[in-house]
Parts: sequence; structure tokens; C-alpha cells
Amino acid sequence: SPVPAPPVPPGRCRPSLLAVEPLVFLATLSLGLQGPLATQYLWDRLGADDSAGCGDGNASADPLRQEVEALVSHWNLYINLGGFFACLFSVTLFGPWSDSVGRRPALILPTAGMALQTGIYLLVMYLELHVAFFLLGRILSGLTGDYNLILASCFSYVADTSERRARTFRVAVLEACLGTAGMVASIGGGQWRKAQGYINPFWLAFAASLAATLYAAFFLRESVKQKKEAKLFTLSHYKAVYRLYTAPERPGSRWKLALYSLAFFLIVTVHFGAKDIYVLYELGFPLCWTSDLIGYLAYLSSLVGLRLLQLCLEDAWVAEIGLLSNIAGLVVMSLATTTPLMFAGYGILFLSMAPTPVIRSKLSKLVSETEQGALFASVACVQGLCSLVSTGVFNSLYPATLHFMRGFPFLFGAILLLIPAAILGWIQIWDSKHNYDNFQDSSLSPTKD
Repeated sequence: SPVPAPPVPPGRCRPSLLAVEPLVFLATLSLGLQGPLATQYLWDRLGADDSAGCGDGNASADPLRQEVEALVSHWNLYINLGGFFACLFSVTLFGPWSDSVGRRPALILPTAGMALQTGIYLLVMYLELHVAFFLLGRILSGLTGDYNLILASCFSYVADTSERRARTFRVAVLEACLGTAGMVASIGGGQWRKAQGYINPFWLAFAASLAATLYAAFFLRESVKQKKEAKLFTLSHYKAVYRLYTAPERPGSRWKLALYSLAFFLIVTVHFGAKDIYVLYELGFPLCWTSDLIGYLAYLSSLVGLRLLQLCLEDAWVAEIGLLSNIAGLVVMSLATTTPLMFAGYGILFLSMAPTPVIRSKLSKLVSETEQGALFASVACVQGLCSLVSTGVFNSLYPATLHFMRGFPFLFGAILLLIPAAILGWIQIWDSKHNYDNFQDSSLSPTKD
């Protein structure tokens, strides 16, 4: 049953809401506004001229345009690298710490950090500062945990407040909030930028980050039952993450934790890598989309599809179908040279987000209630590593393959996804066989009269 809220000292007003989804929506809305708009700002600031030549056949051979594409891709690499190294240690510090002191402090810090980052981005645009200040904003946000700590704390919160049998769907609902906010931000941000420029959409991103901070501070109820004081700056938090993979609660869970983490790493790496390339791929020749066409991704369909498929299939097979959807969609996108074909690729991705909630749910069931923060901190580190690797690989691969196949990174991602598909299928088959053998042993054992 859902976990009751912890007692509140007399005289203190207790926040009354036990729903973390509004906070996730606000934080993701802020991040979703910043991502594509920052890339387009770099695109315009570093010298691209969308009005010149994109629609004609000479655009593909324009050396200036290809140089700008490569330069924007490299700046994305630097900014993401800075954010990763800054938040790598902060997430593994704050995540296990939240198992003791509660989830709310680990939600207030990173949302405030995101507001600070957005404020710095606004200063860059108002004062026309060097684009390197984007890197400074990302590093400062990373020191407070960045978006990865928000996700770690929110998924820990869901694990605290959900039943085991309903956890996969609760996680999927949370991921649907991520996708819906990202989609609204991408569509609305593109339209808004076209009408009024960059400044106003970034003010909305700042307001959304600030609202998420206030929601965590004043409205969100604590989900940790037994809070206790704990030092923040201590190695014990890092050791808690390490112990998950060396001495888990059940010894047989160790290899599953490792394999599920590997599958999660590969899936999210491809997702992040493709997401980084979408904007550049769609802005460039031969598609030449404008900002209002960027980011029409289907997330709600994955939630609906997951719920329907759960009626007749186990979670692992739902994840396999989601991976098949992802692979097929990326293959189509790799060959897309027209807007209808690109939208067909997006349509085939209708179940592409189903595997990650299944993996998060399975991981959370392998550890105890008091280890959820440490677990999702480790998952956040894996996700941060995904951001690093995907940025390094895909943003380097894209400019290197422009001359022979602009969609090659999508094809590369589709091939990579065959590995997690094999991992999830093998674990499910092993579990089914193991459970069947246990059932056979129990049915053959003698019973007492």
C-alpha cells in the first residue's frame, strides 16, 4: 500500500500534496525549452543564415553551412561534458543522502540550480556575452545535481509511494509527464521563438524552474517514512551506491542489477544521441525545417501502449516491443529526405519510450526501501554517462558522416539497440525457466499429512 506521510512536529504546517508529477512537468518544461532553443541560438549566433540557400540544391554543398553545423555540434559537446563532470559527484552525494533526510531537499537544490542556469543563459542573450558562458551556467547547475538529480529524486519518490505491482505503470506515468512537458516545450518554444525571438521563451523556462523549486519547498509532502539526520559531505554516501553492485540485499540480484544498468545505458545513450541530432538534422538540407516543426515526439502513445500491452504481456516483453518500435523508427529516419518520411519515422516510434520505465521498475524491485535513493542516484550517474557518451559519439559522428550519409547516426543507434533487446530477452527467459524449475521442485516435494 502507499507509504503514509511521516509525522510533522507540532506547530509546523505540513505540505499536503503527495504528487511529484507537477514538479517533473515544470522541470522538464524548463529543460525542454532550453535545449532546442539553445542549439538554435548557437546556430544563429555562430553564423548560419536559414534564409539563404537551404531550399535549393546547392545548400548541401555549402561549406559555410557545414562548418556551422560542425561548430554547433562541438559546442553542444563542450556544454554537455561540463554538465556531466560537475553533476557526476553531486548526484551520488545527494541521492543516498535523501534516503536519510528525505526527498524534498534533493529536489529543491537541483531545481534552484536549473533556475540559476537559465538566468545565466538570459544574461548571455541580453548582453550578447560569449557563448562559453553557456558552459558556466551548465557547470553551476551540475554542482547542484542538475536535471539528473531531479529525475533520481522523483523516481525514488514514486518508489516510496507506490505498490510493487503498480510500480511500472507509475514510473511510466512519470515518464509520460517528462515526454509531455518536453513535447509542449519543443512545439511551443519553436512557435514562440519564430514569433518573438529567444528572450521570452527563456523567461518561461526560468519561471518554470523557479515554480518547481517553490513546489518542492512548500507544497510537496515528504515520502521518506523514517527521516534521520545525516552528514552531507561524507564518503558513506558514495559507498552506499557502490554496495548496491557488490553486496545487494539478495546475492542473486547482483548480475541483474549490472545487466539492467547496461541495457538502460545503451537505450538512453541512443535516445540522447538521437535527440541531440534531431534539431541539426531537421534544420539542415534537404529537410530545412523551421523551428515550428522541430520536436513532434510521441510520448503519450508509449504510456497508452504500455498500459494496454500490460493486459496481455509481461513487462519485459512490452519493453521488447518498445525496442522494436525504436529500432524501426530510427532506420526510417536515417533514410528520410522528405518531411512525410520524417514524420513516418516519428510515428513508428510510438512505443519507443516503453523500455525505460520497465527497466527502472525492475531495478527498484531489486533493492530495499532504504536503498531507493542510492539506486536511482546510480541510475542518474548512468544517465549522466549516457549524456557524455551520446554527446561525444553522436555529435562527433554527425559532422564526420555528413559527406556520405547525414542520417548515419540514426542507423548506428538502431544497431546499438539490438544489444539491450538481447539482454532483456535473455533475463526474461532465464527468470521464466528459473521460476518454472522452482515450481516443479515444489510440486514434486513430499507434503505432510
